[in-house]
Amino acid sequence: MRTLNLSASREAAPAYPPRHPLVLVLTVAWTLLLAFFFANVEIQIEGAAGWAGNLPTWRIEHHWLLDIFWGGRPMTGYHAWVFPCVALFFHFPLLFGGRWNWRAEARVIACIMVFWITEDFLWFVLNPAFGIARFAPDFVPWHIHWWAGAPTDYWVSLAAAAALFRLSCRVSGAR
Repeated sequence: MRTLNLSASREAAPAYPPRHPLVLVLTVAWTLLLAFFFANVEIQIEGAAGWAGNLPTWRIEHHWLLDIFWGGRPMTGYHAWVFPCVALFFHFPLLFGGRWNWRAEARVIACIMVFWITEDFLWFVLNPAFGIARFAPDFVPWHIHWWAGAPTDYWVSLAAAAALFRLSCRVSGAR
């Protein structure tokens, strides 16, 4: 069992997170598996009414900050709690493993982005009320901005996640 060593050591600590390509592939695969399970949970919670449409929760429908940070979607009490909850779950290994650093944080944030994109897409694919055929702007009013067949959030988040994964694999001190 590893313990947190706070004393100065002359030995070089192993890279964290590991830079081995297989570790990155397994990390992404695990993130996709988590997204699959959470998509199924959300289908059970929301049913056919996406974006907490029929849940007994508060909603802020219009605000200029929602356009900037939320893709124009309403802010709901459900999402105000579920988003930070998932972020805390992803940070658990860093906090209790005692191995936090900027590279690890970049990987965690990238995983969170991949998780939410995948979870959202799978919500449509697996939801009996939608399916892939109804994954389109005409049927999904809460995704306001679309590009190349998907919400623009997906593309922006995938690009940001790829950049963060790349940063998480850099050698410390490399430029």
